[in-house]
Parts: sequence; structure tokens; C-alpha cells
Amino acid sequence: MTDSKQLPVRQEPPPFRTVTVAATELVSPHLQRIVLAGPELDGFEVTEPASSVRLLLPSAGRTELVLPSWTGNEFLLPDGARPAIRTLTPPLRGPAEPNLTLDVVLHDAGILTDWARTVEPGATVAVSGPGRGYAIDAAAPNFLLAGDESALPALSQVLSAIPRSTLVHVVVEVIDPDAVERLPQRDGVTIEHHVVSGDTTPGDAMATALAHVPIAPDTRVWVAGEAAAVQRVRREFFTGRGIPRSHCTIRGYWKAGRDGVDGT
Repeated sequence: MTDSKQLPVRQEPPPFRTVTVAATELVSPHLQRIVLAGPELDGFEVTEPASSVRLLLPSAGRTELVLPSWTGNEFLLPDGARPAIRTLTPPLRGPAEPNLTLDVVLHDAGILTDWARTVEPGATVAVSGPGRGYAIDAAAPNFLLAGDESALPALSQVLSAIPRSTLVHVVVEVIDPDAVERLPQRDGVTIEHHVVSGDTTPGDAMATALAHVPIAPDTRVWVAGEAAAVQRVRREFFTGRGIPRSHCTIRGYWKAGRDGVDGT
């Protein structure tokens, strides 16, 4: 008997491009920068702010990289196991740029964190993308942006793409106070930052702050961060305050406490 409940066939994502780690840099105690290079990056173009890229790592206990196959619903390795794939925010880049730089937020543990802390130049990984970005509504009178440290690369891109004449209120939750300085600074932008300790519930400060931020009817909202925290924000904005869903982009970037899972 066949199972009548078939999983929906999803659109096949862009193929993986095999690349090499060219350099690494510890930007702060909680942020590792990884520079990737290789001829397969030719033509890899990122044009929308807050786009995503899949990063394929060697599976746990292995040093060699094995490319997965797309089943129509998910990626699987030849032995049926799920590959180690994490999603990150790439910088905007033209198709001829030689390198791809990815910033990894370091958590206490996890496949991505462990790899980023120890990887050396010459290691092989693969990238796929870009995924969906964020289309800026240039006619909107003001924006509310919010995120935790994992969302700062995307938040920074969104902030840079908003017209300079537009008012923007930013709420960020960080462990490293210096992280706030990496955001673009300009007139018309107010940044409300909350520095929290590592043992604080992730996203709690951001979600609490957003519950008290005034939001005008035409405000466009972009929020990203820990999954449970952004779900709180969704409930508050959509159910509690009646903010139109069409005005909001709210994305979960990572899940706290999930085994083997670290930042976005």
C-alpha cells in the first residue's frame, strides 16, 4: 500500500558551488568572518538586501565534503542522512567578484559554530543561492527594523537600502556592544540597543522592547532573530496590535536549544 499523503514537491533550489576557505578572521568574541573563493563563484550575484545563502559543511565526524541530492522536498546525502546545511546572509555582490564573505555569529556550540572556530584556509565547503531578499518599499514614510546579533548583516543591508530621507527606528539585541557600531549611521535613524548576557533567554529583550514601540499605520516592519522570539513578535503585531501582515517581514533565523543548531 502506498502512502496517500505525499509531500509537496518544492521548487529545486540553486545548485551547490564548491568553494575553498581563503581566510578567516575573528572580528569580535562572538563573530567569525569567513572568506570563500573559487572559480565556481563566477556568476554568483546577490542584488537584494537580506538575501540568504545555504552553506554546506562536512558532516559530523568527516573531513571530506559530500554534495547532497535534491529529493523534491529536501537535501539528502547518498546514505540517506541529512547534510549539515546552515543559512547565512551574504553581502551584496556582482557576478565577477572573486570572493564571498560570510559572517558567522558564534554560539556556545553547534555544527556551524564549531566549524567556524576551527576551520583553516584551504578547507572545502559549498554554497547555494541566493535565496529571497527584502524588497524595499521606497514610498513608505518610515520603517521599524529589529534583530538580534545573527540578523545584523541582513539588518545592516536593509538599513543601507532605505532612502536616506526616510525615518527609521532600529531595535537590536546584542551580546557584544561593539556590534552596534557595525550598523550604518546617518540622520533620521534612531538605534535602540539592548546588551544582554549570554545566559539571558535569546530574543526576550528584543521582543519586549518591540511590544512598546509606537508604530504608525504606514510603517514597514522588518524583524529577524531567534525563532521563538520572532513568533512572539508576530502574535503581538498581528493579533495584539492589528498591524497589517502585508506591511511586515518577520523571519526566524535560528532556534535556541535545538541540538546541533546554531546561528542562521
